[in-house]
Amino acid sequence: MSLNCPSHLSVSVTRQRNICKRRLNPVLAVPPSSVILHTDESGEFPESRNSSSSSNASLSSCAGSLLCHPNTVGIMGGGSVDSTLSFVRKLVHWSKENEETCTPFVLCSDPVLNRELLSLERNSSTLCSRNARLQFDHSPIVENLLSKRVFLEKSGAQCIVVPCHISHSWHDEVFKGCSIPSLHMAECVSRELKEAKLKPLEAGSPLRIGVLATDVTLKAGFYQEKLQNEGFEVVLPDKATMEHTVIPAIDAINRKDMEGARNLLRIALQVLLVREVNTVILASNDMCDLLPRDDPLLKKCIDPMDALVMSTIKWAQQAVKEETAKKIISEKKCLKSSTIC
Repeated sequence: MSLNCPSHLSVSVTRQRNICKRRLNPVLAVPPSSVILHTDESGEFPESRNSSSSSNASLSSCAGSLLCHPNTVGIMGGGSVDSTLSFVRKLVHWSKENEETCTPFVLCSDPVLNRELLSLERNSSTLCSRNARLQFDHSPIVENLLSKRVFLEKSGAQCIVVPCHISHSWHDEVFKGCSIPSLHMAECVSRELKEAKLKPLEAGSPLRIGVLATDVTLKAGFYQEKLQNEGFEVVLPDKATMEHTVIPAIDAINRKDMEGARNLLRIALQVLLVREVNTVILASNDMCDLLPRDDPLLKKCIDPMDALVMSTIKWAQQAVKEETAKKIISEKKCLKSSTIC
């Protein structure tokens, strides 16, 4: 993927906006202050024969950035396009609850990266059973994520979020030296749980949080690390639960056996809940989408994606306040200088 804004990009962006408007309900349409960038199968931006000098000029404004808002969010698509779009819908709706307009954002989606991440997550059990995980070369994925990060920085994003669990396995590596802040999904949900001031199920017992995810996400350990940093005791599925419920549930999803996967997920959740956890973090988009919204078990779970959305909105609101404060201070200084003169 090219990191420089090509001359045909504005036409590509316009096309993607029109596609979104046709496919999504008008209420969910991407606002004018947001841009979706979607690469083709080769990982490059699609060529356009309709580029013009006027389109080039529009992209070269704001020192070459696509968006110039102080609260622009860069969204790096992950293994599932559906989960990324779900994140965007929530960001649009929830940010508009208290504001007239939604948070401006740039979304970068790459089908090549989508497939690589999804394949790694859904086939993690196979990799581990063959002892191939240690030999698996993650460097192409990391390089791809890094190129997306740099592109979003150059596109005018002032903060970057990644609505993808498995991508956080390399979060520190990808965002090392980044010129703008990034929100870590596990940190967001850990902070939200801390602010909720939960009480242990039994007096004198530690606050216990369960984590249910694919094998590769659990082995990455970032959820355990962030939760423990906030003082929680982390409860993971034991080996038997992973082998007989979680891994078979992922396999059932791969076979499109949703009913079987749903039943296995319910068993895995019940096993964690009987271990006196306050709540269970469902750190898998596939698992979050399995149970119906009114399922009693789901009420005892947390979707980290929701915490990431809320943290993103809070950051955007704070960015606007800080920018407004800077303008006021600048205006006062100018007024004072004029008075002295």
